[in-house]
Amino acid sequence: MPRTGFYAGSFDPPTLGHLDLIERALGVVDRLVVGVGRNIDKAPWMSLEARLELLAAIVPSQVEVIAFDGLAVAAARSVGATLLLRGVRGPEDVAGELTMARANRRLDPDCETVLLASSPGTSHISSRLVREVHKAGGDVGLFVPRKVAAALAKLPPPGASGARP
Repeated sequence: MPRTGFYAGSFDPPTLGHLDLIERALGVVDRLVVGVGRNIDKAPWMSLEARLELLAAIVPSQVEVIAFDGLAVAAARSVGATLLLRGVRGPEDVAGELTMARANRRLDPDCETVLLASSPGTSHISSRLVREVHKAGGDVGLFVPRKVAAALAKLPPPGASGARP
């Protein structure tokens, strides 16, 4: 039976770190679904539709990109995934991810969490860093794929007045 993995995040915006993890996850699973979640505790900078569109444009063609609400483990179950894939950039990420992995295991004992260490070249990249660099007028092209950088160049900085992209 093919192994399906689910990689959930807000991807606000998608970064080179996200893309690296997605490409490496393809070596672990037969089928990969990337879930763009709506986090009720965060006000996103980019619209859900924009994040979905950008991800679909940058991931390998065999990767599925979907939106989901609620728990990642429930979304994983809904697409037949038995593995939740999570990236960790450093020790500060590990404690939080272990807590979440244990909770997800209680919620769905048939779904395992796999933590993938970020690559050395992307371990410093986060969506928050990209938003801060964009807000300060810096070059986000160092941290995101070209298509994402081009889309971000057209957007007002995070927190600027006006409609959300």
